[in-house]
Amino acid sequence: MATRYGAKAASKVKRAMHERKAGILRSGGSGKKVTSRKQAIAIGLSEARREGGKVPRKAASARKKK
Repeated sequence: MATRYGAKAASKVKRAMHERKAGILRSGGSGKKVTSRKQAIAIGLSEARREGGKVPRKAASARKKK
């Protein structure tokens, strides 16, 4: 079975988690401080996706809302 996430995704999520822990990770839309672990992971994955990293597509429900 192939891996789901690439190295770029792993490094982006790692960076986002460290920034969250340090209290410097900010949300893109509102600019508020991110405290949620899940939101930090989502930010890291979306950055990796934007830069062409190996990340699975978003869930259909999340894509429909946009």
